[in-house]
Amino acid sequence: MKQRRTFIKKMGVGLLTSMLMGMVGTVYAEVGKPEKEELKFGFIKLTDMAPLAIAYEKRFFEDEGLYVTLEAQANWKVLLDRVINGELDGAHMLAGQPLGATIGYGTKADIITAFSMDLNGNAITVSNDVWREMKKNVPMKNGKPVHPIKADALKPVIDQYKSEGKPFKMGMVFPVSTHNYELRYWLAAGGIHPGYYAPAKGDTSGTIKADALLSVTPPPQMPSTMEAGTINGYCVGEPWNQQAVFKGIGVPVITDYEIWKNNPEKVFGVNKAWAEKNPNTHIRVVKAMIRAAKWLDENNNANRVEASKILSKPNYVGADVKVIENSMTGTFEYEKGDKRSVPDFNVFFRYNATYPYYSDAVWYLTQMRRWGQIDEQKPDSWYMDVAKKVYRSDIYAQAAKELIAEGKMKASEFPDFAKESGFRPPQNEFIDGITYDGTKPNDYLTKFKIGLKGAEVVK
Repeated sequence: MKQRRTFIKKMGVGLLTSMLMGMVGTVYAEVGKPEKEELKFGFIKLTDMAPLAIAYEKRFFEDEGLYVTLEAQANWKVLLDRVINGELDGAHMLAGQPLGATIGYGTKADIITAFSMDLNGNAITVSNDVWREMKKNVPMKNGKPVHPIKADALKPVIDQYKSEGKPFKMGMVFPVSTHNYELRYWLAAGGIHPGYYAPAKGDTSGTIKADALLSVTPPPQMPSTMEAGTINGYCVGEPWNQQAVFKGIGVPVITDYEIWKNNPEKVFGVNKAWAEKNPNTHIRVVKAMIRAAKWLDENNNANRVEASKILSKPNYVGADVKVIENSMTGTFEYEKGDKRSVPDFNVFFRYNATYPYYSDAVWYLTQMRRWGQIDEQKPDSWYMDVAKKVYRSDIYAQAAKELIAEGKMKASEFPDFAKESGFRPPQNEFIDGITYDGTKPNDYLTKFKIGLKGAEVVK
């Protein structure tokens, strides 16, 4: 998809800059001209790629002198590989991907992020057959299930499968995805072991000692894979949970907002070498995406209907606009007809959603350790060092300060950069009631009944 560039290119960046400066003051007070103007960014067909689509459609990229092509990718591995080899300048990524690559889980590469794309946005869906049995264990009120629904209700179903010698299979999108860790977190909180990884032994299946077998399925293929009976349920982003409701093939039982309130989800990732070669370009990209995120959330989600129409285009998400609106406009439908208000199901800007917190990075690393992807104990300092290497809040701050200087944003819309530590206060709104303090990762790991801790290894 080619950016509208002909007129601007003919004028030249210098003339355009002069015009903009005359209209809104000193637009480019600090950041220099982009080192690279023509860019290609990748994404997966999910509604949380919205900041990229909106930055393009509302010409925020053009405001920065950038001419962007957005290109859907086949799966998360292809997307990551193309960022590493330079075919893509950057991409909509799973929050765990830059971390996993940096520590060498799977592919080894230095990937960084200076922009968090959203909070929440995922759910766990089960097939109609599983829901029929699971529902027998769910408390009801006024004829409707009481939410949040814990995995305790699923455990008897899985136990029945095991007694019959049948595997219980669930899909997630990638080994270092939020979806994998959220699904594992929910299952383990209900006494269901989701399995260990043992990379040192050459076992990357993640199914060692598992009660439920988790495997990778690309997001758009989740509903059809479940409908075919290959998997019994899945964890994925929108619109692929609402698609199951729309098609009548499954029931979303819990959102990630209910598993961990306002959890970080996707990031915008770039190759570290690319960022070092194109620092001004990188800052400008972040500026455009911050503006897009604000547009998506402003006036109590007033722009979400328009955003849903944009995302429904085949070159973006390509799902029915009504399916996308089901979650994007502040509601979420569980059982067909059971639509409830969830205004923060998708958050793109409020609650400092765009800021790359070190504590978010540390949480992902703790889950990698909990399930054996990090196969040996690491000191707390290791977690901090990796987080600060990958999550580049310094670049984000530069972009934010530029927007403030230009009058496009207010300082009050961002963290206080002079005082910000990069660590959120301890968070206690998890489904199992366990408090997470990002400054104490090893202490955090000791709180779980299921999962590796201390010097434990997978045997």
